[in-house]
Amino acid sequence: MKNTYFDLIDQSYYFPQEGFDLRDGNLTFHGISLKHLIEKHGTPFRFIYLPKIGDQIKKSRNLFNRALKQIDYRGTYNYCYCTKCNHFHHVISEALKHNVNLETSSTFDIDLIINLLREKKIKKDRIIIHNGYKTDDYLKKIIELQDLGFKNSIIIFDSVKEIDRLQALTDRNKIKIGLRMAINEEPQSAYYTSRLGIRHNEMMDFFNKNIKNNDRVELKMLHFFVDSGIKDSLYYWGEFSKALGLYIDLKKNCESLDAFNLGGGFPIRNHLGFEYNYENMIVEIVKSIKETCDREGVMEPDIFTEFGKYTVGESGAIIFKVLEQKQQNDTEAWYIIDNSLMNTIPDAWSIHEKFILLPINKWNNEYQRVNIGGISCDHSDYYNSEDLNQEILLPKYDDTDHEPLYLGFFHTGAYQDAISGYGGIKHCLIPSPKHVIIDRDDKGNIIDYVYRNEQSGEEMFKILGYNL
Repeated sequence: MKNTYFDLIDQSYYFPQEGFDLRDGNLTFHGISLKHLIEKHGTPFRFIYLPKIGDQIKKSRNLFNRALKQIDYRGTYNYCYCTKCNHFHHVISEALKHNVNLETSSTFDIDLIINLLREKKIKKDRIIIHNGYKTDDYLKKIIELQDLGFKNSIIIFDSVKEIDRLQALTDRNKIKIGLRMAINEEPQSAYYTSRLGIRHNEMMDFFNKNIKNNDRVELKMLHFFVDSGIKDSLYYWGEFSKALGLYIDLKKNCESLDAFNLGGGFPIRNHLGFEYNYENMIVEIVKSIKETCDREGVMEPDIFTEFGKYTVGESGAIIFKVLEQKQQNDTEAWYIIDNSLMNTIPDAWSIHEKFILLPINKWNNEYQRVNIGGISCDHSDYYNSEDLNQEILLPKYDDTDHEPLYLGFFHTGAYQDAISGYGGIKHCLIPSPKHVIIDRDDKGNIIDYVYRNEQSGEEMFKILGYNL
């Protein structure tokens, strides 16, 4: 009996599934022929499928609003996109088509906001949440933004010292602020309490001494964020309950406080067997806030989320060609791809992030267990089962085949370019691959175009100071 790669996937998962299907034996992504893109653009290339961004925003917004209505919740739901997750103009522009609010994390993010204003992609009433450590330069830029008329700019204090620095830089009154609560990390973490935010047991004292009777600031939001994500675990609900309890204590002493920020943390699909009940989790969150507020006799807060990876992660992919297969011992086979994994998907080797890995072609071939190696000279430039706790099984192929094997890493739209340094100097001077944008027109027809070609040697040497 022949065990093909298709048989393996078909027996192991529900397939086809959202975003993935086969056409003429080759993989498609949201109805897009990846074989056609390979023939048109060559490899390697990364692409972003813009319509998926809107789909994610609408999904979250619909589920939250449905939960608010179901539970008779009196507050509103507000979706924010974290610019740090993917700063590209075409990505943020797509998100803004769906009327999202924005979250910033550093000084130059404010220049980005001003640029969006200049292009008339946002108006001055847009809610802008300012997270991250507030250097003097960052605070000055935020003040400039507010001087321009951004009336819904909210500065989230990450440290008790930031309020003094803010007040030393401006004489404005009623500056909208938020407080970030530091969370306790999970037991396996390298440290106990996050460096981000103000300690839970210091918060009320800080509020009473610095904010309660201070006309120069107006407390609007309590913010917390669990790094491991929003998930149905004792750990998450423990930190959530602690933050909600703190919100109640602050609200009883501060009439202007009206927003509870869950931060980010919705997961994305990183394997074909992924399961997560978004609807149930949202209902439980909204219900918990409603019941607690009713019990304590306070008005329910407006709920904010800051979804970065969830917004853009599933829209991205990178396609490689297998250059060579190497059998290094009796049990280990290697597929060598035409770029560096360290450079193109740095999350895979730095924090062992998982991505959906699928072949584009040869689904009717038998399969084997393999490791995937990049073309750099670094021993860490690989992707295999040991680090990722999953077997990598891919189609076998013959070196004499007229068509190479092509592989795709999917749902790579978040952080990869920012971490690897898009357009900069890469390990072993291996260039950044071609970057393709995919969209649909008003009739649903696919549009694809090159945002940037593969990085050239001249571009890299210029950065390094060489005269060519």
